[in-house]
Amino acid sequence: MSEPLKKSGLVVLVGRSNVGKSTLLNSLVGTKVAITTSKPQTTRNIIQGVIHDPRGQIVFADTPGIFTQVPDLLTSKLNEKARDAFEGVDALLYVVDSTRHVGDEETAVHRMVKQSTKPKIMVINKIDSGRQYVDEYLSWRDEFDAVIEVSALQNKNLKELVSKIIDVLPVGEPLYPPDQITNVDNKFWIQELIREKVFIGMHDEIPYSTSVQVDEVDRRKDGTVYIKASVLTTAPRYKKMLIGHNADKVRGIGRAARKEIEMVTGDKVFLDLDVQVDERWAERFD
Repeated sequence: MSEPLKKSGLVVLVGRSNVGKSTLLNSLVGTKVAITTSKPQTTRNIIQGVIHDPRGQIVFADTPGIFTQVPDLLTSKLNEKARDAFEGVDALLYVVDSTRHVGDEETAVHRMVKQSTKPKIMVINKIDSGRQYVDEYLSWRDEFDAVIEVSALQNKNLKELVSKIIDVLPVGEPLYPPDQITNVDNKFWIQELIREKVFIGMHDEIPYSTSVQVDEVDRRKDGTVYIKASVLTTAPRYKKMLIGHNADKVRGIGRAARKEIEMVTGDKVFLDLDVQVDERWAERFD
């Protein structure tokens, strides 16, 4: 008997902000390809992660969280990116948070998801933290090909989720070679990692109009990887806050980023990090 044909497809993760899409992506792929924080607007680009399975290949696309309120240019662009990610996909994962009431924002996202004619799976995430509002989401279950309750943080029910995804994907050739697990290049990954440490290190002190630019990644003769990067913010007062008293804030951000880069790569790293004011960086964001 001939072997069954393998499946292959692009699967978009969609949901409102802070439901755990990036954590889910990292857990499914088995390594950190997307940054994660407890803050909304952490994901700003379409990050892809790949699962290589004996039954086929799944390419996940993580999207920015969708907001019903659009207070600034950056949020507007993030919403546009999330909506554009619906195009050309083979299936859709609608990620919801079992600890949050549906509300107006969720209803708006659900309305967008409902319009898609692609196979759809509802992923009820964060069941490790509680199931207070699961029944609200289960009222929509007839609209979906499957509904899976998971904990992305604790890897609960992820194998079942992968199986359900493969079931709905078309037969096809793999989209990525077998040794590639993401579309993210090294410089972009470093940039995102530093931005994660900015958000974690500054808590609520800095607005989300903050970005990171990596200008140089160079391996020196002694084997050390030299990284030159800048935190970009929109006003001098935010620059002062990011630098901190005696530069303690920026040093702490740099130290946390350097340690994780070294842990992941195994290289000795020198991270040259400063803070710059760029009032219009969000206008160039695409």
